[in-house]
Amino acid sequence: MIGDRSERRASAGDDDLRKRLAVFGQEHLLAGWDSLSADMRQKLAEQIRGIDFARIERWLRSQTAQHDWAALARRAEPPPAVRLDGRGSPYTPEQARRRGEEMLRAGRVGVVLVAGGQGTRLGFDHPKGCYAIGPVSGASLFQILLEKVLAVRRRYGVSIPLYLMTSPATHEETLSFLEAHGRFGLPQSDVTVFCQGTMPAVDAATGKVLLGEDGCISLSPDGHGGMPAALRASGALDDLRRSGVEQLFYMQVDNPLVSVCDPEFIGYHVLAGSELSTQVVAKHNPLDRVGNVVSVDGQVRIIEYSDLPDDAAQQRQPDGSLKLWAGNIAVHVFSVELLRRASSGESELPFHLARKKVPYVDERGTLVEPAEPNAIKFERFIFDLLPMARQPLVVEVDEASCFAPVKNAPGAERDSPERVQAQMIALHRLWLEAAGARVAAGVAVEISPLFALDAEETRQKVNLKGEVIEPLYLRST
Repeated sequence: MIGDRSERRASAGDDDLRKRLAVFGQEHLLAGWDSLSADMRQKLAEQIRGIDFARIERWLRSQTAQHDWAALARRAEPPPAVRLDGRGSPYTPEQARRRGEEMLRAGRVGVVLVAGGQGTRLGFDHPKGCYAIGPVSGASLFQILLEKVLAVRRRYGVSIPLYLMTSPATHEETLSFLEAHGRFGLPQSDVTVFCQGTMPAVDAATGKVLLGEDGCISLSPDGHGGMPAALRASGALDDLRRSGVEQLFYMQVDNPLVSVCDPEFIGYHVLAGSELSTQVVAKHNPLDRVGNVVSVDGQVRIIEYSDLPDDAAQQRQPDGSLKLWAGNIAVHVFSVELLRRASSGESELPFHLARKKVPYVDERGTLVEPAEPNAIKFERFIFDLLPMARQPLVVEVDEASCFAPVKNAPGAERDSPERVQAQMIALHRLWLEAAGARVAAGVAVEISPLFALDAEETRQKVNLKGEVIEPLYLRST
């Protein structure tokens, strides 16, 4: 009798799924249902119930109404920005630094680290944060960035919560890596690891959701723009409200030179009453492969390099400088209030639709490996919050000291491990030489964040005699 009731409930549940799918023409998702194990059926059913098919249909219908980026780019102006020399702000760098330090000491600042990517382009089959990049130490990206958070905590004598966003592909390995290394000194209570959301891939021709080889729906991460929703789902936004944190410093895991919780940057953000401030670097040439921070019709936004027509990119100012000069480096400060609105539907981020090659199982149960892009993936970009933010602010930083992303495999022309390490060595050599040390040509030097966060702290601590002629790694516990 018990078995009969269980089977009737399962059958009723199957019927509910079929009815739900029939409304949207997605019945194919149950084509192989009878061949699945009970666990696989349960997983597939949960996936189906978690999909808002009506919204997917709306997004697909609206794909023809995407921005005409070429037209926007030709109307674009340089963004209002705080330049390296202080132009563009009513506040001095010293005033901004003092205000930022006040925010840090008061415990009003937290950190978000986006670390969902794997090192595929690096030839590294693990979470990118695990990649060893320290030129002398061999420290991983995770170690360098988490030690920077720890060093800021110590400098200002305050708890700084870290929220680290993974993806389904990196979540478990990231947890294991951080645990094995004791979170690089950060207390467990101040580290929250949460997983970003996913979206189903759909057939570009029919709009049908694709099934993967494992009998489950083909899912992919929803992009770094999924961060606000994932923060809310993890309970982090509630934690932030209770703890009094008002601003979140945002960074991505591939940049070991990021100046974590830079007080001057935070200060400009707070003094301007901004809900979203973003760091930029001056582009070297018009076609640099970085997002372009611009102002269009009075709104600050980012136009990706792939959407920027050459004629718009090549425009010059009367003095010969680039008109669209500001390159995005994915370092931001967000007000927690803006993230709350973005996660609740009040200022929901749009999805971008990208055509990709996605293997899938057809209705006969055959695995299909497409030769051409066959599917649409849905992805959100965090910088789409710029037009929605109150008083968005752009702040220029020095690329040599703040931006060295490791993206490509060893030997690549740009953004390779060797180039990143060379930039790290060059910066730390400058710090040491400014402190009075002498470093022989060609000698690798590296300074741990736990020893010094900047040139001034290096000057206070360094007491090197003679010339540095062997690789040097300065670190204190």
